[in-house]
Amino acid sequence: MKCRGCRCSLLFVLGSMLLAAAPLAGEPAPSLLTANPSRAAALFFETPEPAQHVAEKLAELDQRITAAQSSADNAWMLVSAALVLMMTGPGLALFYGGLVRRKNTLAIMMQSFALMALITVMWALVGYSLCFGGSGPVVGGFEHAFLRGVGAEPNPDYAGTIPQMTFMVYQLMFAVITPALITGATAERMRFSGTVLFMVLWFLVVYAPLAHMVWGKGGLLSASLGGKFPTLDFAGGTVVHISSGVSALVCALYLGKRTGYPRQPMPPHSLVLSFIGACLLWVGWFGFNAGSALAAGSLASSAFVATHFGAAAAALAWSAAEWIKNGRASALGAISGAVAGLVAITPAAGFVGPMPALVIGAVAGVCCFAMVTRVKAAFGYDDALDAFGVHGAGGTIGALLTGVFAQQVVNPIFGVGKAVGGLDGHWGQVGNQLVGVLVAWAFALVGTTVLLKIVDLLTGLRVPEEHEQEGLDITQHGEEAYNLET
Repeated sequence: MKCRGCRCSLLFVLGSMLLAAAPLAGEPAPSLLTANPSRAAALFFETPEPAQHVAEKLAELDQRITAAQSSADNAWMLVSAALVLMMTGPGLALFYGGLVRRKNTLAIMMQSFALMALITVMWALVGYSLCFGGSGPVVGGFEHAFLRGVGAEPNPDYAGTIPQMTFMVYQLMFAVITPALITGATAERMRFSGTVLFMVLWFLVVYAPLAHMVWGKGGLLSASLGGKFPTLDFAGGTVVHISSGVSALVCALYLGKRTGYPRQPMPPHSLVLSFIGACLLWVGWFGFNAGSALAAGSLASSAFVATHFGAAAAALAWSAAEWIKNGRASALGAISGAVAGLVAITPAAGFVGPMPALVIGAVAGVCCFAMVTRVKAAFGYDDALDAFGVHGAGGTIGALLTGVFAQQVVNPIFGVGKAVGGLDGHWGQVGNQLVGVLVAWAFALVGTTVLLKIVDLLTGLRVPEEHEQEGLDITQHGEEAYNLET
């Protein structure tokens, strides 16, 4: 504390008077001075300046606000992580499980479930570090291998208001569902052992580099962290859907057609299961897209709305196209259209408003319907559950249209007042989007082809014809989905 001369003088004068008066009156000296002189001095020395006191209170208030924001963001991100995991199991497992024949139900569901465990372990060992460690243009480093340094402190490069542990586990759920999408193309004819080995290698060789290039610091395609070709991909149009969809096409071509396809009818065995799965996917997608805002703010709200509008428009567009072609709208078409819309809006969700979201969804619904009903039939490939027709095509459409409709009023990713997409006058962004699409296609095509050949040599990929006819539930797992004994 500081001392002022007037107060010190007054203190000494009063002290002298009191000490002098005590013997004359025959009374003890006042207790304030004799028993507790430090307390007496404190009464006369100056207290902290009012400005300093206000600054301390403001700093304390700022800390409380920051803590409250962190708690709210963290809660939203943990919920979003759970929603994205729900998309794989039970969402995708039920959606795919209902679309296959009854004898292959458990086999396709087991693939989704196995990947939930398998990719989680790989993510903890090296996956997270390869995706979000380092600052190279193509792939990350090993600084976070075995989750070193991943704890309660935020990583300001990615999410400054939540623990890095939360960011890590949220991104894990994207890594889980991406390879699971590929199983839709290989359904009913790929060995379980081959699936396990292929998916592990695919995750390391294809997914991890693409995730780092698009979302990682210094990545070649990163729009916010120094990429040479800034590609807008809010929640995984290139990283998740193009990569898995194109890889699915390569797998379908490499494995060949299912026995009897297309002469033998192979309708879904339970559209009820698929319907439930599609609805779970729609709900879970809010965590997928709105969660990619990485905070519980207005951007999450915008992405949430865009996601819902895109799915609704695509479901209607697919149903309308089917009605025109076949004279009726089917339940399978409606749920397929909704998924196509969710795929297409994924890269754009945090960059576009509600009306562009409707347009993107409608375009995706019609185009994906054409891919599934016309293009697949024209080329004759057996993409069993239309993983390429929905995810590969839908992801490509969404990525390109993001460059057209992205606006800085929704997300000023390049800085306040700077144009983002075509509607802002920055048509060059469409070119950046095209580069991102081509890179994703190339990585998926080349990487998947090489890995399929390697795995085929090591474990084999396709089950024998007699196993395929008996069904993969029995031949791969020794179980049946339904006990029909009476």
